[in-house]
Amino acid sequence: MARSTKSNRNAGKRWTSTEEATLQKLASKNTPTRVIGLKLGRTEDAVYSKASALGVSLKPVNQSPYGRSGSGSR
Repeated sequence: MARSTKSNRNAGKRWTSTEEATLQKLASKNTPTRVIGLKLGRTEDAVYSKASALGVSLKPVNQSPYGRSGSGSR
């Protein structure tokens, strides 16, 4: 018998409106897809699928790496 893990505890279940809102919120904050999946109990593939269906971009917004601001002196 397969063990239930955090990442698939909702496998096969319909997405609730709360889960969809959480997905949108986390995606807008550039949360990694794997982390979104863990928080929602879904696989990465499920997160990608639902984001696509909702028109939510999972691509990070343009920002400086490592939290650096663009006004640093060189």
